[in-house]
Amino acid sequence: MTGTELDGLRNAAARRFGRVAIIYHWLVQMRGGERVLERMLDLFPDADIYTHVYVPEKISARIRMHRVRTTFINRLPGAAKHYQKYLPLMPAALEELDLRGYDLVISNETGPTKGVIPAPDALHACYTHSPMRYLWDHYPDYRASAGRLSRLAMSATFPTLRRWDVTSAARVDRFMANSRFVQKRIEKYWRRSSQLVHPPVAVEDFAPVSEVSDRYLWVSQMTRYKRPDIAVEAFNRTGRPLMMVGDGDLFEEMERRAGPNITLVRRMDFPALCRAYAEAKALVFTAEEDFGIVPVEAMASGRPVLALGKGGALDTVAREVSGMFFAEQSANSLEAGLTRFDDWLPHFDPAAAVGHARNFAPEVFDRRFCEVILDA
Repeated sequence: MTGTELDGLRNAAARRFGRVAIIYHWLVQMRGGERVLERMLDLFPDADIYTHVYVPEKISARIRMHRVRTTFINRLPGAAKHYQKYLPLMPAALEELDLRGYDLVISNETGPTKGVIPAPDALHACYTHSPMRYLWDHYPDYRASAGRLSRLAMSATFPTLRRWDVTSAARVDRFMANSRFVQKRIEKYWRRSSQLVHPPVAVEDFAPVSEVSDRYLWVSQMTRYKRPDIAVEAFNRTGRPLMMVGDGDLFEEMERRAGPNITLVRRMDFPALCRAYAEAKALVFTAEEDFGIVPVEAMASGRPVLALGKGGALDTVAREVSGMFFAEQSANSLEAGLTRFDDWLPHFDPAAAVGHARNFAPEVFDRRFCEVILDA
């Protein structure tokens, strides 16, 4: 699609939907979901934002430029840090929002947002990063890691929240899913169909370099579901060099377990991270993500990806073009995958990886998003 055609789509969406409200679960940090929000605000620069909790100093200037309204959750004690403890109150908070007068209501769903009540003549489009994982398929993991009182609270409140989560899906006119994996979860838990709209990735910020090292790279939060442990175990066994970038509650444990061939770094500024991507032998991706921006950033840097063959990586990594997969979330499977990967690596073409990464450029998101809402 040409730039002129894309501008036509954007203008058509702006003409059709005069007043726009965007619902986001909480604005307390800048991560992938907030970057998607920024892109939506580029499409609808006059949109109003509604959220449960807002911490302006943690949010980008692009978002702060807009009018942000909060639910009553924002006024509760300790909400800025302990907002998730107020989850059982969030359905009521959403239903109290007065959205009359808006032509388009966009809910960004990963925490509770889609349960708002739009006007009868408004279009309600839900961009789904994920149905709430802690209510559904990740519930056993969250419950097992919680304290005794939290487990009791979850047992008492989550059945009601699940019923509300299902019934509130009927308030949405169009669902969009950020990956095929999320599409399946929308159908499984909400019994609704959805359109596939991959999130925007700033692929133009990354570029290949001429000199590449022999060191693999792992980039993510050091949390349990990201599975840094299997990377540490597999690379300890093989002695291959690995750099792991990311902070989290498992950082100290991983640092203790890592052998001399593994370097751990809590944080990198953006230019240093770009260099780390471009100079890596390859990215190792061990998490089962809903989408996963990190593999796309690595591919845009001209480097291949060895990813767990589940979740959003199946959308982002093109087998034997921009990377390969290992089958199970275990150190044994990753170690076997590294052997196959090293055999394939001489056939890897960095230009092909960069070209594939462009399928996730922000302009592609703009086109697909506008097509879905204009087709409603």
